[in-house]
Amino acid sequence: MPSSLGQLSIRRVVGVFTLLVLAALGLAATAGHAQTPASVRYITIGTGGVTGVYYPAGGAVCRLVNKGRRTHGIRCSVESTGGSAVNIDSIRMEELDFGVVQSDAHYAAVHGNAPFEAHGPYADLRSVFALHPEPFTVVARADAGIRSFKDLKGKRVNIGNPGSGQRGTMEALMAALGWTTADFAQAMELTSAQQSKALCDNKVDAMVFTVGHPNASIKEATITCDTVLVEVSGPEIDALVGQYPYFNTNTIPKGMYRGTERDIKTFGVGATVVTSANMSDEVVYQIVHAVFENFESFRLLHPAFARLDKAAMTAQGLSAPLHPGAVRYFKEVGLMD
Repeated sequence: MPSSLGQLSIRRVVGVFTLLVLAALGLAATAGHAQTPASVRYITIGTGGVTGVYYPAGGAVCRLVNKGRRTHGIRCSVESTGGSAVNIDSIRMEELDFGVVQSDAHYAAVHGNAPFEAHGPYADLRSVFALHPEPFTVVARADAGIRSFKDLKGKRVNIGNPGSGQRGTMEALMAALGWTTADFAQAMELTSAQQSKALCDNKVDAMVFTVGHPNASIKEATITCDTVLVEVSGPEIDALVGQYPYFNTNTIPKGMYRGTERDIKTFGVGATVVTSANMSDEVVYQIVHAVFENFESFRLLHPAFARLDKAAMTAQGLSAPLHPGAVRYFKEVGLMD
């Protein structure tokens, strides 16, 4: 006969096994078409620098997705990255599941334009939804004598790190003006998290940023040292906006930052959320559902979201086809036919 200790061990094993079976049966009974917590799906959204809007934007999406994790079994996390091009390349290499990217990088990836020529057109890139507008913003030291964009010639300028959205927009603008980096006294490649300190430490005369407003990095610069926001307008800008579907004219409202006593005319792009055609329809559906079913809460999660419009978010700046999971939700709620 087995010892009393052996009998106790056997009973414990049987008890644990029984509980596991009952738990599995309970989950199976309550499961619908969505994933269940029994098979948790972890997803990561690539964003940008922590001082930009992409990082809190990804965090806002994840916050709403994670609220429903007990129902759909999806756990969402955010990764700070080098920006738009990095996010797209990481999705292509299956290192990220989703990414927040500028609409110009979105377009370039679909068509295989710079900086994506080496890979060619990304046929499997899919749109999820559009986010906020992102005006191209130039912040200069007040003592640098910069009052228009063309005054940047011969100055020390941070043009953004390679692979970032700000760098892509800056290069498009430089091409439209016939400029190269040789037109600057120094062309720095600092990240968005580094540039404000460099500006106020007098290591650069100006920095550029393609970003939603208000932005913490720009606010830091305008509070820490004397700065001006520079208008970016003129016939070359009008031609650039007319040439490409992902650009639009924009305005940075007066009073948003210290020293901005008038509206600043500029142009810009939009932020978009993208993924791969290989991503599960159900996962994409649940992400879109989480954001759009909690839309007013989402708009309160960052000031840049205040003027978001549901209809515009289904189309604006989306060069890649919508993912079927997103289409499914938009059709269910009447945002698409």
